[in-house]
Amino acid sequence: MKKFFIVCALFALSGFTNVTLEKAAYTLFDTKGNKTNYEQLLAEAKKADVILFGELHDNPVCHWLQLELTQDLYADKKGNLVLGAEMFEADDQVTINEYLAGMVSEKTFKDEVKLWNNFATDYKPLLDLAKTNKLKFIATNIPRRYANMVYSRGEAALDSIDPQAKKWIAPFPIKYDANLKCYKEIFENAGGHGGQNLPKSQAYKDATMAYFIHKNWTKGKVFLHYNGAYHSNNHQAIEWYLKQQNQNIKVMVISSTEQKDNVTLNEEAFDSGDFIICTPASLTKTYK
Repeated sequence: MKKFFIVCALFALSGFTNVTLEKAAYTLFDTKGNKTNYEQLLAEAKKADVILFGELHDNPVCHWLQLELTQDLYADKKGNLVLGAEMFEADDQVTINEYLAGMVSEKTFKDEVKLWNNFATDYKPLLDLAKTNKLKFIATNIPRRYANMVYSRGEAALDSIDPQAKKWIAPFPIKYDANLKCYKEIFENAGGHGGQNLPKSQAYKDATMAYFIHKNWTKGKVFLHYNGAYHSNNHQAIEWYLKQQNQNIKVMVISSTEQKDNVTLNEEAFDSGDFIICTPASLTKTYK
């Protein structure tokens, strides 16, 4: 009898071990750290005007979920879905339009557009989905050279750029709040180096992305925007600038975070988004 109980105990322990060692590539949480699921995320996304999908740029789960969400939203919204991304700068819009229309080859597109090094694996599938389904894909980011100009010489430096180039930037000077958490953290992490020019150069990216999102959105459409999580965390940055243009626009934020494990959400990630994708820090990266 004693041997029987020992065997039962070992089986029970074995079962417990299997449960605790089960590994999930990601867990979805709501804004307060409660577990939720993709079905709920998709249901809420369908009701939004603008979805800011805040990714971790080298995270494969983020990119996979971006493609899944885009496909599922297209199945529901069809031509009322508009796509856009931080990863493309506004002065490349004409070439992007020509690629989507089949007017230029993929080689020409790659030669002429400023592409991130993970374009082929992470962003090309999204762009090609737009091409296949004849969707608009908007390059929303400020050309990097102008953001760098704000950082190195201040926003007054933009007054001297060619008038043609000004159409690739949000109307300036932009409204700026140095007390917003997103900009305050940049300033503090830099030890105040460069004064407000560093966070303000970030704000010019956010304001420009918001400007082009709003410019290409109309009531009844859903604009799905891909950006680094920092550009939309805590309903600040891009969303703050969107609300300056349209207080009534309904924005849904998806954030992303990495932790040692993704069983529970660390409290510092609470409120970063309406939905938070949590992945283990050990997850393989899409690039180095």
